[in-house]
Amino acid sequence: MFPSRPISRFLLVAGAVTAPMPAFAGGFYLQEQSPIEIGRALSGGAAAGDDPSTIYFNPAAMTQLHGVQISAGASALLATAHQTNRGSYRSIPGSTARVPISGSDGGNPFESVIPVPSFYATAQVTDRLWVGLGVNAPFGLKLEYDDDFFGRYDSLYTDLKTYNIQPSAAYKLTDRLSIGGGVDVQYVKATLTNALPQLSPLATTDGFASLKGDDWSIGWNAGIFYTTGDTNFGAHYRSGVSHKLAGTQSISGLTGLLAGANGDFDATAPLNLPDIATISMMHKLTPNLRAMVTGKWYNWSRFKGIAVTSATGTTNKELDYKDSYSVSVGGEYDVSPALTLRAGTMFDRSPTNPQHLTTRVPDGDRVWLTSGATFNISPAAALNVSYAHTFVEKANIIRPDSYYPSPATVTATTLAQTSGNADQVAASMTVRF
Repeated sequence: MFPSRPISRFLLVAGAVTAPMPAFAGGFYLQEQSPIEIGRALSGGAAAGDDPSTIYFNPAAMTQLHGVQISAGASALLATAHQTNRGSYRSIPGSTARVPISGSDGGNPFESVIPVPSFYATAQVTDRLWVGLGVNAPFGLKLEYDDDFFGRYDSLYTDLKTYNIQPSAAYKLTDRLSIGGGVDVQYVKATLTNALPQLSPLATTDGFASLKGDDWSIGWNAGIFYTTGDTNFGAHYRSGVSHKLAGTQSISGLTGLLAGANGDFDATAPLNLPDIATISMMHKLTPNLRAMVTGKWYNWSRFKGIAVTSATGTTNKELDYKDSYSVSVGGEYDVSPALTLRAGTMFDRSPTNPQHLTTRVPDGDRVWLTSGATFNISPAAALNVSYAHTFVEKANIIRPDSYYPSPATVTATTLAQTSGNADQVAASMTVRF
């Protein structure tokens, strides 16, 4: 016989909450925090110190900015992803048979344009002290598949947003050496949905699960900057931010013996975002030509899994993400006092674990090719524009998700190949007082 309603509800809710959560731990870090940096593939990093966006990359380099400077801009991401069904299937309770999961490829899950805004302001208080404020969105992901997507038991809709407010300060210890740091006040909001299989594969409708939650938390960052005049060195560390999302898990559309599990439940889930360490160098090859290189390390291994707590108990799902890194090189050339051209390339290693890939984060290793320009409209204003193309490596998804207790267990296994790429167009205006 099937389990009692309380046990069934507990195991169903546990499965429905944990199954979508890998969206919180994949390659959804948004590198696009500065239109000027996008043009040189983030190679300026902690060493450039030529724009107020250095608040995010290394606040110590604010000491290179005179007076009061403000930069506001946005990046527009134009991403595409394609999922190919490689034989996804589901099980039948009490049987060893496998039933193919039918459905479409889900379409392109990304919105036509995904905006990533940013705002930075710096102020020189004395000849030694600078203060600044940055507001940006360092993590995010939004995608929606068609309702008949073959991977619908893995994911249908994902909307993850973060907003980061960073008050910062920098102090010039000597004419060549500066230190700086800031506090990260961060808000996260997430909505995740997926379909739920009925006990019988002959059912004409699926169940539906959704999870909504949000949280505020705090992190910190610190950096050091050194210049010889022709060469700049920078190092920066950004702490991981630990969130505890609180919200509601909703189950609907289940029929028959599972109908008693439909309802709304309070739920919480931790979200541990990674530490990021950066080392950068910029060197003047000639008075007009500069070369840059930056390496970053992302501590994704602190994210081992997700513990979801509801009124019925706590469940854990192992994710085992890996530390990742990125390396970028770039250069820029002052054509004239009014025009600077730049270009760069970056290799960005995905943190996703092949054993836990999901259609929520259709990610792979990435290679960037970028270009950009700065137009100095006047001594007090500059327009920065950039373009980047990102090549994303194909990846194979093998994802089993199990629902309901034995002997009613249904396992839906998503077998897919994911591919895609992205274009980015960015612009910002910098004003100086």
